[in-house]
Amino acid sequence: MRDCRLMSRWITVCIASLVLTACATPLEPLSLPQEKTLAPSKSTLWRKLGSVRSDNWNFLLNDGAVALDWRLRAIDSATESIAFQTFLWEIDVVGMAIEEHLLRAADRGVRVRILIDDTFLLGDNAASESLRSHPNIDYRIYNPFKRRTNSFATRQIFNLAEFHRLDHRMHNKVMVVDNQVAIVGGRNIGDEYFGLHESANFRDMELLVGGAVVQEISDGFDLYWNNEWSFPVDILNASSKHGPDLNSLPRGSALDEDLHREENDETRLQMWGMIVERAIAGQPRVLLDMPPVGSPSSQPPVQLSIDIVNLVDSATSEIRIVSAYLIPTAEFESAMERAEMRGVEVHILTNSIRSNNHITAHSAYRKHIRTLLENGTNLHEVKVDAKDRETYMQPPMEDKSLALHAKLMIVDKEKVFIGSANFDPRSLRINTETGLLVHSEELALQVHDAVSVDFLPRNSWQLGIAESGQVQWVSDERQLNHLPSQSVMQSIEDWFFAHLPIEGEM
Repeated sequence: MRDCRLMSRWITVCIASLVLTACATPLEPLSLPQEKTLAPSKSTLWRKLGSVRSDNWNFLLNDGAVALDWRLRAIDSATESIAFQTFLWEIDVVGMAIEEHLLRAADRGVRVRILIDDTFLLGDNAASESLRSHPNIDYRIYNPFKRRTNSFATRQIFNLAEFHRLDHRMHNKVMVVDNQVAIVGGRNIGDEYFGLHESANFRDMELLVGGAVVQEISDGFDLYWNNEWSFPVDILNASSKHGPDLNSLPRGSALDEDLHREENDETRLQMWGMIVERAIAGQPRVLLDMPPVGSPSSQPPVQLSIDIVNLVDSATSEIRIVSAYLIPTAEFESAMERAEMRGVEVHILTNSIRSNNHITAHSAYRKHIRTLLENGTNLHEVKVDAKDRETYMQPPMEDKSLALHAKLMIVDKEKVFIGSANFDPRSLRINTETGLLVHSEELALQVHDAVSVDFLPRNSWQLGIAESGQVQWVSDERQLNHLPSQSVMQSIEDWFFAHLPIEGEM
């Protein structure tokens, strides 16, 4: 009887919410004065590095520890400006370390601008009081939910009338320091993207770059910062209590010195000098979806998607793709078929059912497996217990699992794309994305070598079609004629979602 009353109450709340939502006034776009990234800093550090080299250079951030170290070092090097754009920012050791270093930069007088997508920001906890109240920090939220709650489910219900606007997210990840160096790639801000999570970590990839291309990256950030759907955090959050209690959170200063060590100016200059000398030259091009003018739902962001299809069409010998979520759109699948008909070898690495952190994404992907294999694609899936997973996470390894989050493409061993875009409908049609396409045989070879270990049978399943017609999964230890799922229930769940008409949203 009690369960019936609770169910009745829940249904009443849902109906009332839907009625209120249908009648609610939608959020209107915001017009603010235009702002631009400051001109490149002429501080002593950057002037000395400029004397070493002034071309476009690229340094691969292949593992999380190195990526975190250089992200914090770059923030500590700032003298005038930092532009910080991300999809997700966790409040954990990594998230707090980055917040602390940004606050120190702001204390030095650096102008800090933070732009974050609203997907994972709940209630009034969009920013800590320290970030939102600092006079040198501006914090904006992209494409925000008007009615804010502390629950993902209720927030969706209360904003249901604006689903078509809110379905379009900003997935871009960029950091620009002093308009002199930038980091572009796939990593969100959280322990699992840098190998520090206690149980599950991602294999990801980014580029740290310098040269004239940094101004293009800054211009791209400014397009989003000045977009009418980028709202200052205080306009959205009127509550007097802002953000979480920082005293109860993991401190970024707890980072092990093996991950990041505080440096004086001389040591920092030496580190930059070393990396700039080792960095690889290349001709870069920024691939960027344009932010919407008017409703995000009326202008699908397909600029990067078109560039990706053109990149595939340019291949003459080999394409190597690493994508966390692989659900080929019709345009992308056709381009891959054209490439394979030209005799181009195609190698793809994506997540397996166990390593995929979104079962619905795997359910949509599984429907393309046979077509990919029949077209001649060399298809691999990451093993959750990959034997070389220590490359991407901190020890101990025994109870830690691996998942793929990197997004990249190597074409003809001379062109490399690294960015935020997966090869799925959400990245290629719905969300906005950014990345770098670099023409450089040396960089292409370096990236090729970096991901080759991920394709090994000890680290991934290789898929094929047996004589019986069944799809097979083969590793260094086993051969399976069924999905390498964790359990029967996971297989059933995967099968169920595969029969729902949701692929276009994945």
